[in-house]
Amino acid sequence: MIYLLKFGASFVLPPGIFFLLFFALGVYAWRCRQKYLGAAVLCVTLVFYLLSTSLVAEQLLGGLERIYEPPTAPAGDVIIMLGGGALPDTPDVDGLGTLCASPANRLLTAVRLHRELGVPILVSGGQVFADSGQEALIARRILLSLGVAEQDIFVEDRSLNTRQNAEFSARILQEHHLSQPILVTSAFHMERAVLNFSKQGLMATPYPADYMVSREQKFHYIKLAPSVASLQGTVIVLQEKLRTFVTRYFE
Repeated sequence: MIYLLKFGASFVLPPGIFFLLFFALGVYAWRCRQKYLGAAVLCVTLVFYLLSTSLVAEQLLGGLERIYEPPTAPAGDVIIMLGGGALPDTPDVDGLGTLCASPANRLLTAVRLHRELGVPILVSGGQVFADSGQEALIARRILLSLGVAEQDIFVEDRSLNTRQNAEFSARILQEHHLSQPILVTSAFHMERAVLNFSKQGLMATPYPADYMVSREQKFHYIKLAPSVASLQGTVIVLQEKLRTFVTRYFE
């Protein structure tokens, strides 16, 4: 009964309510002898609906996240953690400014690798927008509060995208005579990140983190319920594929 209620509610709230409205519009057009228009509206509605279900989003995300597997015995001389969003003025335990969910998960993985391997961490990420946080500086403050020594933290705080993450991080590694980076970023972002670092001459060891979907997918009818979160997951995959294509062939 709980799942049935959730399923029904998904068609009362956005985006589900809009799918019902567009479906009704398509049927109306069909009955008004506007069959081509009605068919077009129904087809677009169906595709948009499917992309908004976790059944489709999880399959797409899972395929992207499985491109690289975490190594069982990682080895390197530095850990590079890529930023992915920060808030400048939200309260935290030891000051103002917090990392968003994805970079926070990346940071957790980076700290655990640091404790296991004893190599420094390079945090990479600048202030992307006027009202966003300085990612690397906030990450540095959190690393210090977690007990990482100051001399074990390198900061790259100028980059605004993944290409600049790789470019500016490569310069810092060269300055400190480091050449075997372990790259930590979200699993969905790893393919594009590795590609950008390889273009800078760095063969980084990928260590994906911040997984969004389970490896073992089991069907349940609730996965046919449309949601904003599922649509966002689909958009993440499409965005990564597009940006990877641009990086590979045009940058």
